[in-house]
Amino acid sequence: TDCPASIGTAVRFPSDWVSGFTGIRSYAQTGLHKGPSQLTLADLDAALIAAFLDDLQASRGTSARSRNVRLAAIHSFFRYAALEVPEHSGLIERVLAIPSKRYERAPIAYLTRVESEALLAAPDLSTWLGRRDRTLLLVALQTGLRVSELIGLRWQDVTLQTGAHVRCLGKGRKQRCTPLRKEAVSALRAWQREQAQGSSAIVFPSTRGGALSRDAVADLLKKHLAQARQQCPSLVEKDITPHGLRHSAAMALLHSGVDCAVIAMWLGHESMDTTQIYLHASLELKQQALDRTTPLSEARGRYRPDDALLAFLKSL
Repeated sequence: TDCPASIGTAVRFPSDWVSGFTGIRSYAQTGLHKGPSQLTLADLDAALIAAFLDDLQASRGTSARSRNVRLAAIHSFFRYAALEVPEHSGLIERVLAIPSKRYERAPIAYLTRVESEALLAAPDLSTWLGRRDRTLLLVALQTGLRVSELIGLRWQDVTLQTGAHVRCLGKGRKQRCTPLRKEAVSALRAWQREQAQGSSAIVFPSTRGGALSRDAVADLLKKHLAQARQQCPSLVEKDITPHGLRHSAAMALLHSGVDCAVIAMWLGHESMDTTQIYLHASLELKQQALDRTTPLSEARGRYRPDDALLAFLKSL
């Protein structure tokens, strides 16, 4: 990809830059009265980009997190530009100095064991859709696959014999294998027999036989959550998205005593920092840590070795 001083329509942006520059051309056109093909790198100074980012939040209601995603893409472009057009190094340095916006992270929404069981009991197993949905939800809750990984799963990626697991291609095109428990294996075997299709077939197809969309997964989850809320009142207060099923899988592992490093590998996290959020999400784990500490009001005991004679007699 070339990076000339002009950033008009001739420039072919990589996909991660597109999100950052979506809207910035029209904003610059309004402010500078220049058409997109007339814009140059010099026009995109720190003041204009900062004003554009502020406008995203003020006029369009963009969240601070989405603003930061745009800024990260813009920073990526300007780091590349620093190598290609060093004569603009001063302008580039000022753009790269624009800080991310701080924001309060919302608590992670996840399902407890009881809530997960209520969700899995919701689909109507007398119907094809109900059996598909329950199997999908069970696999999602047990493996923690991303939605994109789940809907792209094919039977050739599933091993149901000894060492049962699913193989998927995650972020950064990195392949990983996730083990399957007996319940998930049984459900998948029954579902595979019902489909009776080739190894390249989609595991969780739509009614037309193609892959499900993200929206379709969100809709089926919403439908079954509404049913589950009638049996499990604690679900009324929770807004669970398909990604929340991934959070639920991680929290289940954490509550079972699985180390964070293993959970990071299980979920395919690039960095352990991403996995640390689950430690902050569980009040129960914090209470367990607190229970292991000595209260400030309680005097610490002193170690006193056993009497030598008593120790000898006990050893007999």
